[in-house]
Amino acid sequence: MHIHIFWDSLAPAGLQVPVARTISAITGVRATIGENPVRMMGYDQARKQINAPALLDGIHAYKRRQHLTDPVLLVVSQDLFRDGHSFVFGLARESVGAAVVSVARLKNQYYGKPDRDDDLVDRLIKEGAHEIGHLFGLGHCMVPECIMFRPDTLDELDRKKKMFCDECRVHLDRNKH
Repeated sequence: MHIHIFWDSLAPAGLQVPVARTISAITGVRATIGENPVRMMGYDQARKQINAPALLDGIHAYKRRQHLTDPVLLVVSQDLFRDGHSFVFGLARESVGAAVVSVARLKNQYYGKPDRDDDLVDRLIKEGAHEIGHLFGLGHCMVPECIMFRPDTLDELDRKKKMFCDECRVHLDRNKH
């Protein structure tokens, strides 16, 4: 088993390899990188955001057509939302093995700060590994430093470490086989 990481053409180029390598090291699951073959669905013109559940539907449809059983993480540049939330950094649907992460609110530029690729890579790794953890059956964790902690703000995301707490690691290792 491995994780397919699909990188949308509008997402920042050149970050794929460090993101995939580190997510693979954190999860213990081999990751491959490819261009995004998934049709981008769910754009809401009024919100100027993509409906993340609709995009997960598109990933699911692609996986069915391709007879793909391994988990898929799609990295996009567009801002994401879901009903009841003004935005989400990412979203996963364990039942279909599909997850999406947006770089929109992970960039310093969104908050009026100077852009730094190191910050963006760090955040993509944390959020990507978090969503992949959901694909392997992990829920949210109460330990603020754990990958599986649910951040509501960029500061909370930045405080997380690039690792699972001991309890989440046990669950991940049990569920990924």
